[in-house]
Amino acid sequence: MLNLYESCSLCPRECKVNRNENKGYCGEGAYLNLTRAALHEWEEPCISGTNGSGTVFFRGCSLKCIYCQNYAIAHNEGGKVVSIDKFAKACIALQQKGAHNINLVTPTHYVPHVIEGIKEAKEKGLTIPVVYNTSGYEKAETVALLKDTVDIFLTDFKYIKPETAKKYSNAENYVSFAKAALGEMVKIAPSPTFESSLMTKGVIVRVLLLPDHLIETKMIVKYLFETYGDNIYISLMNQYTPIKKHEYENLNRTVTDYEYKSLVEYAMHLGIKNAVIQQGGTAKESFIPEFDLSGI
Repeated sequence: MLNLYESCSLCPRECKVNRNENKGYCGEGAYLNLTRAALHEWEEPCISGTNGSGTVFFRGCSLKCIYCQNYAIAHNEGGKVVSIDKFAKACIALQQKGAHNINLVTPTHYVPHVIEGIKEAKEKGLTIPVVYNTSGYEKAETVALLKDTVDIFLTDFKYIKPETAKKYSNAENYVSFAKAALGEMVKIAPSPTFESSLMTKGVIVRVLLLPDHLIETKMIVKYLFETYGDNIYISLMNQYTPIKKHEYENLNRTVTDYEYKSLVEYAMHLGIKNAVIQQGGTAKESFIPEFDLSGI
């Protein structure tokens, strides 16, 4: 499995570099670089529950959106290189702390390590669900590799217009890849399954409302519901937080109450039942964890 790094095409960038010798667009080589492994209370309620989600944050990113709330680690700051065994033990430690699941945050460029590490963790006694928390910029072929590893896909669907994807993420091909990858995720987890209000299997699609992008965001929601209906959950997010000064003025503010209310009302008008709605006050830097190597 680790030989996939030798000519890496795990993500849609398809750098084809030998990550044993060089770094790809993600900014990482053929090693496992973690920045945090700790309980996190601010995911969707069916993921965080009462105890928290066992989040494991990976350094680097194959998308690198200019507005990313985890900008520092996405752009390869901090982190610690660990062995597969250490990763597996970190997952077990989170389970022992009461985590409802193991939540792998931005793991795309480490899929071979993830598969090997979760396999080892299960051999060591891991029994809680595994969540694949991704930007949505995935190859369906890579997602397919996870069918025996991942229980829940927690994926973004950021854009429906290639020009927007190009503008904010330098990924004009985002839409076509995100659509194909989501289709594969639903194939692996075709319907939501719950135990005591906690999801144990399924797909949650996050739709982040960006300032001045209400129309495009409504188009995303419409596409998701018309394509998948109630076979997925749609998480409507108002938490966009500007953490740095942007050249695009709209990204220098949070979304307005009017924008978000309009999005929620549109989702209700479509007839969406499986939706997650955020309350006010989520656009705060305090909701962004410290990437201080906790649990690593």
